[in-house]
Amino acid sequence: MSDYLKLNQANWDERAPLHAASEEYAFQRYLDDPHHLSCVVRFDQPLLGDIRGLRAVHLQCHIGTDTLSLARLGAQMSGLDFSAASLVQARSLAEQCATPITYVESDVYAACEVLPKASFDLVYTGIGALCWLPSIDQWARTVSELLKPGGRLFLRDGHPMMMSLNEDRQDALVVDRPYFEQAQPLSWNDETTYVQSEVRIKASQSYEWNHGLGEVITALLKYGLQISALVEHQSIPWEALPGQMVLDDQEEWHLKEAPWRLPLSYTLVATAAGCAKHT
Repeated sequence: MSDYLKLNQANWDERAPLHAASEEYAFQRYLDDPHHLSCVVRFDQPLLGDIRGLRAVHLQCHIGTDTLSLARLGAQMSGLDFSAASLVQARSLAEQCATPITYVESDVYAACEVLPKASFDLVYTGIGALCWLPSIDQWARTVSELLKPGGRLFLRDGHPMMMSLNEDRQDALVVDRPYFEQAQPLSWNDETTYVQSEVRIKASQSYEWNHGLGEVITALLKYGLQISALVEHQSIPWEALPGQMVLDDQEEWHLKEAPWRLPLSYTLVATAAGCAKHT
Protein backbone atom coordinates (compact mmCIF):
# COMPACT_ATOMS: atom_id res chain seq x y z
CA MET A 1 0.00 0.00 0.00
CA SER A 2 1.35 3.44 -0.92
CA ASP A 3 2.11 6.12 1.68
CA TYR A 4 -0.91 8.06 0.41
CA LEU A 5 -3.24 5.16 1.16
CA LYS A 6 -1.62 4.42 4.52
CA LEU A 7 -2.34 7.98 5.61
CA ASN A 8 -5.91 7.71 4.34
CA GLN A 9 -6.29 4.44 6.23
CA ALA A 10 -5.17 6.06 9.48
CA ASN A 11 -7.58 8.92 8.87
CA TRP A 12 -10.54 6.56 8.34
CA ASP A 13 -9.57 4.45 11.35
CA GLU A 14 -10.10 7.54 13.49
CA ARG A 15 -13.30 8.55 11.74
CA ALA A 16 -14.99 5.15 12.14
CA PRO A 17 -15.96 5.27 15.84
CA LEU A 18 -17.06 8.90 15.49
CA HIS A 19 -19.33 7.98 12.59
CA ALA A 20 -20.74 4.94 14.38
CA ALA A 21 -21.66 7.10 17.39
CA SER A 22 -23.14 9.91 15.32
CA GLU A 23 -26.75 10.95 14.79
CA GLU A 24 -26.08 11.06 11.06
CA TYR A 25 -25.36 7.34 10.75
CA ALA A 26 -28.10 6.56 13.29
CA PHE A 27 -27.13 3.01 14.27
CA GLN A 28 -30.02 2.82 16.72
CA ARG A 29 -32.56 3.11 13.90
CA TYR A 30 -31.25 -0.13 12.40
CA LEU A 31 -31.58 -1.85 15.76
CA ASP A 32 -35.07 -0.53 16.42
CA ASP A 33 -36.50 -1.18 12.95
CA PRO A 34 -35.50 -4.39 11.10
CA HIS A 35 -36.80 -2.86 7.84
CA HIS A 36 -34.90 0.42 8.06
CA LEU A 37 -32.62 1.18 5.10
CA SER A 38 -29.93 3.81 4.70
CA CYS A 39 -30.97 6.90 2.73
CA VAL A 40 -28.36 6.00 0.11
CA VAL A 41 -29.78 2.53 -0.55
CA ARG A 42 -33.35 3.85 -0.51
CA PHE A 43 -32.35 6.27 -3.26
CA ASP A 44 -30.67 3.44 -5.19
CA GLN A 45 -33.62 1.05 -5.09
CA PRO A 46 -35.39 2.01 -8.34
CA LEU A 47 -32.26 1.38 -10.43
CA LEU A 48 -30.90 -1.37 -8.21
CA GLY A 49 -34.00 -3.52 -8.68
CA ASP A 50 -34.61 -6.91 -7.11
CA ILE A 51 -31.41 -8.24 -5.54
CA ARG A 52 -32.92 -11.08 -3.51
CA GLY A 53 -30.66 -14.14 -3.47
CA LEU A 54 -27.77 -12.42 -5.24
CA ARG A 55 -24.25 -12.93 -3.97
CA ALA A 56 -22.98 -9.37 -3.60
CA VAL A 57 -19.93 -7.49 -2.37
CA HIS A 58 -19.84 -3.88 -1.22
CA LEU A 59 -16.45 -2.35 -1.94
CA GLN A 60 -15.27 0.40 0.43
CA CYS A 61 -18.12 -0.46 2.79
CA HIS A 62 -16.94 1.74 5.72
CA ILE A 63 -19.06 1.04 8.85
CA GLY A 64 -21.58 -1.09 7.02
CA THR A 65 -24.90 0.79 7.06
CA ASP A 66 -25.33 0.49 3.29
CA THR A 67 -24.06 -3.11 3.38
CA LEU A 68 -26.63 -4.01 6.01
CA SER A 69 -29.33 -2.26 3.98
CA LEU A 70 -28.46 -4.32 0.90
CA ALA A 71 -28.65 -7.48 3.02
CA ARG A 72 -32.10 -6.39 4.19
CA LEU A 73 -33.12 -6.25 0.53
CA GLY A 74 -32.23 -9.94 0.27
CA ALA A 75 -28.67 -10.06 -1.03
CA GLN A 76 -26.05 -12.39 0.45
CA MET A 77 -23.59 -9.70 1.42
CA SER A 78 -19.86 -9.36 1.83
CA GLY A 79 -18.21 -6.04 2.67
CA LEU A 80 -14.64 -4.95 2.04
CA ASP A 81 -12.75 -2.00 3.48
CA PHE A 82 -9.13 -1.09 4.20
CA SER A 83 -9.96 0.35 7.62
CA ALA A 84 -9.87 -2.23 10.42
CA ALA A 85 -11.62 0.21 12.75
CA SER A 86 -14.46 0.65 10.26
CA LEU A 87 -14.93 -3.11 10.04
CA VAL A 88 -15.13 -3.38 13.84
CA GLN A 89 -18.15 -1.09 13.71
CA ALA A 90 -19.64 -2.84 10.66
CA ARG A 91 -19.38 -6.28 12.25
CA SER A 92 -20.87 -5.02 15.51
CA LEU A 93 -23.86 -3.49 13.72
CA ALA A 94 -24.49 -6.66 11.69
CA GLU A 95 -24.23 -8.86 14.78
CA GLN A 96 -26.60 -6.67 16.78
CA CYS A 97 -29.06 -6.82 13.88
CA ALA A 98 -28.65 -10.61 13.61
CA THR A 99 -27.71 -10.28 9.94
CA PRO A 100 -25.04 -12.58 8.46
CA ILE A 101 -22.52 -10.44 6.56
CA THR A 102 -18.94 -11.43 5.78
CA TYR A 103 -16.50 -8.54 6.24
CA VAL A 104 -12.91 -8.61 4.97
CA GLU A 105 -10.11 -6.12 5.46
CA SER A 106 -8.30 -5.18 2.27
CA ASP A 107 -7.31 -2.40 -0.06
CA VAL A 108 -9.70 -2.46 -3.05
CA TYR A 109 -6.90 -3.30 -5.46
CA ALA A 110 -6.09 -6.46 -3.48
CA ALA A 111 -9.73 -7.56 -3.22
CA CYS A 112 -9.19 -10.63 -5.41
CA GLU A 113 -6.54 -11.86 -2.99
CA VAL A 114 -9.09 -12.10 -0.16
CA LEU A 115 -12.31 -12.74 -2.11
CA PRO A 116 -12.97 -15.44 -4.70
CA LYS A 117 -12.70 -14.27 -8.28
CA ALA A 118 -15.64 -14.46 -10.70
CA SER A 119 -18.02 -15.32 -7.85
CA PHE A 120 -20.29 -12.29 -7.38
CA ASP A 121 -23.61 -11.50 -9.03
CA LEU A 122 -23.35 -7.89 -7.87
CA VAL A 123 -20.51 -5.52 -7.06
CA TYR A 124 -21.82 -2.42 -5.29
CA THR A 125 -19.86 0.79 -4.79
CA GLY A 126 -21.61 3.54 -2.88
CA ILE A 127 -21.46 7.28 -2.59
CA GLY A 128 -18.16 9.03 -1.82
CA ALA A 129 -15.91 6.05 -2.50
CA LEU A 130 -13.97 6.45 -5.75
CA CYS A 131 -12.23 9.69 -4.76
CA TRP A 132 -10.10 7.73 -2.28
CA LEU A 133 -8.56 5.59 -5.05
CA PRO A 134 -5.61 6.80 -7.13
CA SER A 135 -6.29 4.70 -10.25
CA ILE A 136 -9.71 4.15 -11.78
CA ASP A 137 -8.18 1.62 -14.18
CA GLN A 138 -7.07 -0.65 -11.32
CA TRP A 139 -10.51 -0.31 -9.72
CA ALA A 140 -12.27 -1.35 -12.95
CA ARG A 141 -9.97 -4.36 -13.30
CA THR A 142 -10.83 -5.43 -9.75
CA VAL A 143 -14.56 -5.12 -10.46
CA SER A 144 -14.25 -7.20 -13.64
CA GLU A 145 -12.32 -9.93 -11.80
CA LEU A 146 -14.85 -10.17 -8.96
CA LEU A 147 -17.96 -10.44 -11.15
CA LYS A 148 -19.39 -13.66 -12.52
CA PRO A 149 -20.11 -13.72 -16.26
CA GLY A 150 -23.29 -11.70 -16.57
CA GLY A 151 -22.81 -10.19 -13.11
CA ARG A 152 -23.56 -6.55 -12.53
CA LEU A 153 -21.74 -3.49 -11.21
CA PHE A 154 -23.86 -0.86 -9.46
CA LEU A 155 -22.10 2.43 -8.81
CA ARG A 156 -23.43 5.68 -7.41
CA ASP A 157 -20.96 8.40 -6.57
CA GLY A 158 -20.35 12.12 -6.51
CA HIS A 159 -20.24 13.55 -10.01
CA PRO A 160 -16.68 14.46 -11.08
CA MET A 161 -17.91 17.85 -12.29
CA MET A 162 -19.19 18.63 -8.81
CA MET A 163 -15.97 17.28 -7.32
CA SER A 164 -13.96 19.78 -9.37
CA LEU A 165 -15.66 22.78 -7.69
CA ASN A 166 -14.27 24.83 -4.84
CA GLU A 167 -16.48 23.88 -1.89
CA ASP A 168 -15.32 26.91 0.11
CA ARG A 169 -16.94 29.36 -2.31
CA GLN A 170 -20.50 30.07 -1.20
CA ASP A 171 -21.24 32.78 -3.76
CA ALA A 172 -20.60 30.94 -7.05
CA LEU A 173 -19.79 27.62 -8.73
CA VAL A 174 -16.03 27.89 -9.27
CA VAL A 175 -14.03 25.17 -11.01
CA ASP A 176 -10.49 25.20 -9.62
CA ARG A 177 -9.80 21.53 -8.88
CA PRO A 178 -8.95 18.73 -11.33
CA TYR A 179 -11.78 17.09 -13.24
CA PHE A 180 -9.52 14.42 -14.72
CA GLU A 181 -7.49 11.86 -12.78
CA GLN A 182 -4.06 13.21 -11.83
CA ALA A 183 -0.99 11.32 -10.65
CA GLN A 184 -0.64 13.68 -7.69
CA PRO A 185 -3.62 13.77 -5.33
CA LEU A 186 -5.37 16.66 -3.72
CA SER A 187 -4.02 16.99 -0.19
CA TRP A 188 -6.14 17.91 2.85
CA ASN A 189 -5.28 18.55 6.48
CA ASP A 190 -8.52 18.56 8.45
CA GLU A 191 -9.03 17.61 12.09
CA THR A 192 -12.80 17.28 11.63
CA THR A 193 -14.99 14.79 9.82
CA TYR A 194 -18.37 15.16 8.11
CA VAL A 195 -20.49 14.22 11.17
CA GLN A 196 -21.11 16.36 14.23
CA SER A 197 -18.39 15.59 16.79
CA GLU A 198 -16.29 17.47 19.32
CA VAL A 199 -13.41 15.00 18.84
CA ARG A 200 -10.46 16.16 16.75
CA ILE A 201 -8.73 13.71 14.43
CA LYS A 202 -5.00 13.30 14.99
CA ALA A 203 -4.33 11.54 11.67
CA SER A 204 -5.67 14.61 9.90
CA GLN A 205 -3.81 14.29 6.59
CA SER A 206 -5.75 12.73 3.73
CA TYR A 207 -5.52 12.50 -0.06
CA GLU A 208 -8.12 12.33 -2.83
CA TRP A 209 -8.25 11.86 -6.58
CA ASN A 210 -10.99 12.84 -9.00
CA HIS A 211 -11.91 10.59 -11.94
CA GLY A 212 -13.66 12.00 -15.00
CA LEU A 213 -16.87 10.33 -16.12
CA GLY A 214 -15.27 9.33 -19.41
CA GLU A 215 -12.33 7.82 -17.55
CA VAL A 216 -14.66 5.66 -15.45
CA ILE A 217 -16.61 4.46 -18.48
CA THR A 218 -13.50 3.83 -20.59
CA ALA A 219 -11.88 1.80 -17.80
CA LEU A 220 -14.95 -0.41 -17.42
CA LEU A 221 -15.20 -0.95 -21.18
CA LYS A 222 -11.50 -1.85 -21.28
CA TYR A 223 -12.15 -4.76 -18.90
CA GLY A 224 -15.14 -6.09 -20.78
CA LEU A 225 -18.07 -4.53 -18.93
CA GLN A 226 -21.06 -3.30 -20.90
CA ILE A 227 -22.68 -0.07 -19.71
CA SER A 228 -26.44 -0.58 -19.36
CA ALA A 229 -27.43 2.61 -17.51
CA LEU A 230 -25.94 6.01 -16.75
CA VAL A 231 -28.09 8.53 -14.89
CA GLU A 232 -26.91 11.95 -13.69
CA HIS A 233 -28.70 13.32 -10.61
CA GLN A 234 -29.36 16.84 -9.34
CA SER A 235 -28.94 15.68 -5.74
CA ILE A 236 -26.36 14.10 -3.45
CA PRO A 237 -26.58 12.73 0.13
CA TRP A 238 -24.16 15.19 1.71
CA GLU A 239 -23.84 18.96 1.73
CA ALA A 240 -21.15 19.03 -0.93
CA LEU A 241 -21.33 22.79 -1.47
CA PRO A 242 -22.01 24.39 1.92
CA GLY A 243 -24.11 27.52 1.80
CA GLN A 244 -25.48 26.76 -1.66
CA MET A 245 -27.63 23.73 -0.92
CA VAL A 246 -30.94 22.70 0.62
CA LEU A 247 -31.93 19.35 2.16
CA ASP A 248 -35.07 17.52 1.02
CA ASP A 249 -37.22 15.05 2.97
CA GLN A 250 -35.36 12.11 1.38
CA GLU A 251 -32.05 13.26 2.97
CA GLU A 252 -30.69 14.42 -0.39
CA TRP A 253 -29.07 17.82 -0.96
CA HIS A 254 -29.88 20.05 -3.97
CA LEU A 255 -28.62 23.40 -5.20
CA LYS A 256 -30.84 26.19 -3.84
CA GLU A 257 -30.73 28.11 -7.10
CA ALA A 258 -31.00 26.77 -10.66
CA PRO A 259 -30.26 23.11 -9.81
CA TRP A 260 -30.20 22.26 -13.51
CA ARG A 261 -26.78 23.92 -13.78
CA LEU A 262 -24.82 21.05 -12.26
CA PRO A 263 -24.95 17.25 -11.94
CA LEU A 264 -24.20 16.43 -8.32
CA SER A 265 -24.04 12.63 -8.47
CA TYR A 266 -24.49 9.82 -10.95
CA THR A 267 -25.51 6.18 -11.10
CA LEU A 268 -23.79 3.77 -13.46
CA VAL A 269 -24.81 0.15 -14.06
CA ALA A 270 -22.63 -2.23 -16.08
CA THR A 271 -22.71 -5.94 -16.86
CA ALA A 272 -19.74 -8.30 -17.13
CA ALA A 273 -19.19 -10.30 -20.30
CA GLY A 274 -21.27 -13.45 -20.51
CA CYS A 275 -24.93 -14.30 -20.31
CA ALA A 276 -26.65 -11.21 -18.92
CA LYS A 277 -28.78 -12.28 -15.95
CA HIS A 278 -29.78 -8.83 -14.76
CA THR A 279 -31.43 -5.97 -16.59
